[in-house]
Amino acid sequence: MPDPVDDAKRALRADLRERRATMSGSARETATAGITAQLDALITSIGARAVSCYLSTSSEPNTRDFVRAAVARGIRVLLPVTRVDGLLDWSVATEDGDIEEGLFGLPEPTGELLGPIAVNDVDLMIIPAAAVDRNGMRLGWGRGYFDKTIGSMENCPPVYAVIFDSELLDRVPSEPHDQPVSGVVTPTQTIPLASAKR
Repeated sequence: MPDPVDDAKRALRADLRERRATMSGSARETATAGITAQLDALITSIGARAVSCYLSTSSEPNTRDFVRAAVARGIRVLLPVTRVDGLLDWSVATEDGDIEEGLFGLPEPTGELLGPIAVNDVDLMIIPAAAVDRNGMRLGWGRGYFDKTIGSMENCPPVYAVIFDSELLDRVPSEPHDQPVSGVVTPTQTIPLASAKR
């Protein structure tokens, strides 16, 4: 039997994927500079010494410049490594760290693997999203890795999703297992979403 929420999510993801695919190179460059500056300001304002982030794909808002700059500044950055059981391992980003294609074709580090609980020690989580609504509900890409991770953390730090400006929506379809985020980072602003319930 068709699930209306699932269908709505699928349709919205397809639309967002198409919009990302049609962005110009110059718009992407401008967005990268903005996101790097916004993330840098966010870790400074929080006083974060350790963060988790992800290595962006070519269609996502670029987080790689931020990761490089954070590592050079002495920030400990944990990068996710997908597992077949639906959990995430973590690896510490290094200035010259190798990257390979992981599960689902995602870019992942090749360094030493730390277990899923390594993320419990970060001061800030920076995660991908397809879109986020003004109540803090996040629409991911459908595999549930970050929802599982956030949902299992006893003392979850602030969680910020990185999106393009047009991907902050009034409402995204959600289900009970979907986890809200604390805020969003876009190329032009960082917005705390205080109403998000953790």
